[in-house]
Amino acid sequence: MKTAGLTPDRMTSSERQAAFWLAGVFSLRMLGLFMILPVFALYAEHLRGDTPALAGLAIGIYGFSQALFQIPFGFLSDRYGRKRMIYAGLLIFALGSVVAALADSIYGVILGRALQGGGAVSAAVMALAADLTREEHRLKVMATIGITIGVSFALSMILGPLLNGWIGVPGIFWLTGLLALFGMVVVRFRVPDPVVSRIHRDAEPVAAQFGRVLHDGQLLRLNFGIFTLHLLLTATFVAVPLALRDAGLPSDRHWQVYLAALLFSMAAMVPFIILAEKRRQLKAVLLGAVLTLALTEFGLLVWHDSVLETTLLLLIFFTAFNLLEAMLPSLIAKMAPPDAKGTAMGVYSSSQFLGAFVGGALGGWLRGLFGLPGVFTLAMLAALVWLVVALTMKSPRYLHSYLLNVGVVSEDEARSLTQRLSEAPGVAEAVVIAAEGVAYLKVDRQILDEAALQHIAAPA
Repeated sequence: MKTAGLTPDRMTSSERQAAFWLAGVFSLRMLGLFMILPVFALYAEHLRGDTPALAGLAIGIYGFSQALFQIPFGFLSDRYGRKRMIYAGLLIFALGSVVAALADSIYGVILGRALQGGGAVSAAVMALAADLTREEHRLKVMATIGITIGVSFALSMILGPLLNGWIGVPGIFWLTGLLALFGMVVVRFRVPDPVVSRIHRDAEPVAAQFGRVLHDGQLLRLNFGIFTLHLLLTATFVAVPLALRDAGLPSDRHWQVYLAALLFSMAAMVPFIILAEKRRQLKAVLLGAVLTLALTEFGLLVWHDSVLETTLLLLIFFTAFNLLEAMLPSLIAKMAPPDAKGTAMGVYSSSQFLGAFVGGALGGWLRGLFGLPGVFTLAMLAALVWLVVALTMKSPRYLHSYLLNVGVVSEDEARSLTQRLSEAPGVAEAVVIAAEGVAYLKVDRQILDEAALQHIAAPA
């Protein structure tokens, strides 16, 4: 019997290796997608056929193809193998990078960026990570991957402008293509092959759960939130690089602004994370962060012609952005049914990428019509709509996912075990899936009696 949650068991070397290298594959791909964000608006002006609307589309189009193919890639990995689909996705991503690097027109870059997003390996990577880890350590592995995504985004905002000064945007595209190919080598030679691949309801979508997830009003509010958050991010960076340049800051110094903003934000968000989780003020902190985004977009609308004011506003913007980026997945985990967390996260991720697409496309279109003020007005209004939606959200229960490997059980035994686990101290919800031999729980860690869980789940 293996138990999950707060266990003294350590991860095996194979599990640590899988976590490290799969997180690396994720980070390489995210770097490739996001390094373009702080520099492309300036580069697009030199491309044949460029218009503000097409430049915005080029920035955000990856989000559309990513949202379109992410969940199907996960399903295909169940049928054709995890690594095979990851290789295919990374190869498509590399091809898109080459197309964008060779393009001398905005249309070529749009095609390349769409191909980059089409290499949507996220779900397949998560499923492979679940295959390679025991239930009691899976949350650690997923957390490791999540942290690397955040670090990759922060690095991309700094490396993008730096590399632009050294090798230009085409060079960045070539580099991202090479990183994708290197990711394939990592998967082949450093990531272990799974002994058995199966569906993991905590880590990947399950087709039968989509109706349940898409009819959950609380989850829909959170999906709207991540959609809006990435709409704001992408739209803002349709405009901010141009605003900094027009205010007199050379493009080769933009990285200094982003470095200051990201370092400040990482420190400034910590007290709010503690207030949200430890003091159980998640909704209040979320509302405050969304309001802060609306106010910073208003500030950018008024003061975007000043380097100092724009820099100060970006410090505040990234504090609120990074705080929400950390909080929203936690809220999804708290509110999703215990056996549908993977499906809920799949829909959430697709909403995120759709937001990036709409932010780029709509932001670029409005820049063409109304200039930079049009973009910041869009972002401000989107944040205010989100604030209204978030106000109607229920206060979340402070629960965490918890997995138990219960071994082979019959359907009758699974139903009986579900009832007994539901009655254990600290367990709010329990679902035992007999075919998987796994119990999916929602628990309050402050009052959880883990010894009681182990006793209940132990074989008779």
